[in-house]
Amino acid sequence: MKWTLAFTLAFLAVTGCTTQQPSPDQIRKETADATATAAKDAKAVAQGLADGLKQKGPINVNKASTDELKTLPGIDEASARRIADNRPYDTAADMVRKHVISKTEFDRIADKVTAM
Repeated sequence: MKWTLAFTLAFLAVTGCTTQQPSPDQIRKETADATATAAKDAKAVAQGLADGLKQKGPINVNKASTDELKTLPGIDEASARRIADNRPYDTAADMVRKHVISKTEFDRIADKVTAM
């Protein structure tokens, strides 16, 4: 019994430690998969860079048009008009203080707006 167990463990150790050389077809497929993944990642990075370069910084709620305000997340035509109609703002948070938009709406756009 001990010899059978010892032989089984030795056999598993030897077969588990030996490395099988991948076939050229396996190498080609793995390389193609890695290249496709890298291409997708590169495309996502390029799109992110383009989006980042398009952004000019925070939108000034005291000067922005209603069309510019509508580009903010969750701001529709009515909200944009209310923001414009209640100008000026000392700070962007004044939109909440003046009850122009809700705190939840402001939290979505807080990093995208300024009142300077």
